[in-house]
Amino acid sequence: MATITQDMRFRLALIHYAAHHGVTKTAIKYHVNRQYVYRWKNRYDGSWDSLRNRSRRPHHHPRQHTPEEIKLIFNMRRRNPHAGLVVFWVKLMQRGYSRSVSSLYRILKRRGITTIHPKNPKYIPKPYEQMQFPGQRIQVDVKYVPSVCLKNSAVAEEQFFQYTAIDEYSRWRYVEAFDEHNTHASTRFLEHLIKAFPLPIRCIQTDNGTEFTNRFTTHLNKPTLFEDRLKQYGIQHKLIRPFTPRHNGKVERSHRKDNERFYATHLFYSFEDFALQLQRYNRYDYNRFPMRPLGWKSPQAVLQEFLSAGVTHD
Repeated sequence: MATITQDMRFRLALIHYAAHHGVTKTAIKYHVNRQYVYRWKNRYDGSWDSLRNRSRRPHHHPRQHTPEEIKLIFNMRRRNPHAGLVVFWVKLMQRGYSRSVSSLYRILKRRGITTIHPKNPKYIPKPYEQMQFPGQRIQVDVKYVPSVCLKNSAVAEEQFFQYTAIDEYSRWRYVEAFDEHNTHASTRFLEHLIKAFPLPIRCIQTDNGTEFTNRFTTHLNKPTLFEDRLKQYGIQHKLIRPFTPRHNGKVERSHRKDNERFYATHLFYSFEDFALQLQRYNRYDYNRFPMRPLGWKSPQAVLQEFLSAGVTHD
């Protein structure tokens, strides 16, 4: 329903008063001129719509698009339905069109023939491979420790790193603090992980960082120390697709939770202090924390249940 404005009510009251007292007295009482009263008396037909302001938009303009130009625009749009505004304007200019791009946009919008954008292809993810036993595949990644957590002036200029490994089957996690970020630190972390994990490890999955691989460096064919040590232990090294961190989603999500549950509330005054607090947090607040994907069991409980069942995998 259209809105009845105060101006419309004023005009109706003016018309009713003029019907009983005349135009002159109405003009004096309402502080308007006589022509204003006559105009609305003649326009009023008993409906509210007759009291509305009429459009002041001109019916034509001396520089409006000519029929020939409109025909050219329609013909070109029919042949180029997906062309953007600027591309479409350039094509028209090559055929004698002389209007500005803003004028073209207005006529396209007014006629409802703007660009038709085709739908983006829908991403169909591959089915996730469910792990059958602990150690079948372990995700490994590195997290930079936020600098705001380093409060001692002696360590404020340093950079600490958190190496993280998560078993995809049990979500059991092993973390370790390092003050360097290279293939030597990755190799030491791998050796400590193998000793800490109670079962043989079949596969290690990492991103394409230089601390793990030379895949995107000038030494493409030269394996890193980390890759040599994996080969020595007979462990497969799986690299995720470049710039696709969701393929290492479990360890990436654990790093996000670390920001919320650990780094947002802890301060470190030395590297030793950071290493001790990180180890304590992982043991009690992560590996013993119930998780929904595990049926509200903790990673430690899932791993212990598997070990107690006595199942082995060669």
